[in-house]
Amino acid sequence: MFGLNPRMPRTGSHKRRSVKGFTLTELLIVIAVVAVLAAVALPMYQDSTRKSRRAAVKAEMLEYVQAAERFRTTNNTFVGFALPTNFSPRERNAATAFYQLAIGNLATASFTITATPINGQASDVCGTLTINQANVKTNSSGDFNQCW
Repeated sequence: MFGLNPRMPRTGSHKRRSVKGFTLTELLIVIAVVAVLAAVALPMYQDSTRKSRRAAVKAEMLEYVQAAERFRTTNNTFVGFALPTNFSPRERNAATAFYQLAIGNLATASFTITATPINGQASDVCGTLTINQANVKTNSSGDFNQCW
């Protein structure tokens, strides 16, 4: 019979087939590379989301300053003005919000709006943001130019 005789040389069809797939070493190298990329990318992503949340609350604070000025134009005082919401973003509640908003120092000619970071935003480098009727902006920590 053909090809069964041990003395006969084997033909090309009986050659050893190459094994396809990954070795354990290759797999470990890929896992290590992905871990390093994740270790670099995750903090950068979290910082980026904190910056976007901060930008959103700053825009809301400026909007509320304008609303307070309109209130003063009508009533000749800031006394009695209230923020439309106590959280930022507006559609959030205390459990899912990123900033707690408050208005204080209400007087005839002055007020201060404060945004205190909460929940996932609590580790923001800028800390508490404030703005008053004279558009004076402050933050409790971090670089002012970075925060405002």
